[in-house]
Amino acid sequence: MKRILVIDDEELILNFLKDLLLAEGYEVMTASNGEEGLALFDAHSVDLVITDIIMPVKDGLDTILELKKKAPELPVIAISAGGNIPKERYLAVAGYMKNTRTLAKPFTRDELIGAVKEHLDAGESSEGLSL
Repeated sequence: MKRILVIDDEELILNFLKDLLLAEGYEVMTASNGEEGLALFDAHSVDLVITDIIMPVKDGLDTILELKKKAPELPVIAISAGGNIPKERYLAVAGYMKNTRTLAKPFTRDELIGAVKEHLDAGESSEGLSL
């Protein structure tokens, strides 16, 4: 079973994503900020990370950069509603990182599941990645 780490500071979105991915048959771990997410990543192997970009403690861009240092091939889906700066700017930066896809909030269930399956079914992560 593929394991997905979801990182988002908004509890409603975090729980929605968790429930959606569990219903699709994935194992899901959750964290409310990048620091918690990195700790979970270090402790468990994961096949994919979905992270919000704008979060307290450690934002999504810093989190993705650290994840990519540890596991360059790790597939990541970056999500954002934007905050004070247009979401397209944050997502554009994330989109330049290898094996990283971006989705602007709000996105549909089909868009998210399609992105997840695109990463996981493409065989880009046949084994869980962690340090």
